[in-house]
Amino acid sequence: MKRLSITEIEEQLNNIKADNDPFLISLEGDERKGVQTCLARWKKQRAQENGLAEKFFEMTTFERKYRGQGFQYIAGVDEVGRGPLAGPVVSAAVILPTDFFLPGIDDSKKLSEKKRLEFDEIIRREALAFSVAMVHAPVIDEINIYQATKKAMKSAIAGLGTNPDVVLIDAMKLDTPYLTESIIKGDAKSISIAAASIVAKTARDSLMKEISQLFPQYGFQENAGYGTKEHLLAINKYGITPYHRKSFSPIKDTLTNQLSFSLGT
Repeated sequence: MKRLSITEIEEQLNNIKADNDPFLISLEGDERKGVQTCLARWKKQRAQENGLAEKFFEMTTFERKYRGQGFQYIAGVDEVGRGPLAGPVVSAAVILPTDFFLPGIDDSKKLSEKKRLEFDEIIRREALAFSVAMVHAPVIDEINIYQATKKAMKSAIAGLGTNPDVVLIDAMKLDTPYLTESIIKGDAKSISIAAASIVAKTARDSLMKEISQLFPQYGFQENAGYGTKEHLLAINKYGITPYHRKSFSPIKDTLTNQLSFSLGT
């Protein structure tokens, strides 16, 4: 029988998912270096996939706990944008189906932008319900960032088209009409919270890129409103925009100094 070429072997390996597939065993005895390289590459990729699947299962601990108690609709809630000098604080709430499977899902900050966008599309498509809520700079200045974060989270929960049975929240304690559990570093421990983290960050990054079209000198498309060196230099040179948080240092200090100067004090 004619031996398969390296290219043909690679094509067959792409379709193999079982570790005990007879084709893999046959390749073990093929002395060609190229074949062994292909086999080693497949084993490495398989090990990575298994690792991601195991991590995904670990991140369903809270979801499995509540489903085991008879609860069906479990919402994850997270926020992004508490620390920036500009832009809103954004929260998302997501209810995933029981059979949801997305190996590699994690805290949005640990994912590349490309992977976040890919996962965001999958989550929005497959979620039973999702909602995004934003609280903008003027309100943040009025009620403070902590209260604004709670407001965004509550609004996201209220915006779900399906009432949740349980709400899993990243770190924050919230009063809601539903059973809740606050989980420290929840975006790395719960797939529902991780999904909310991804949706929230993707929505906020998209908005900051839109704002950057209006105010290109601040680099919002790159810094997302955080206080980078370039951003701070732009504030000193051009002043602030309607999207900046006046209650945040160093903006607050800059405005105070400007007022003192204008009053001659």
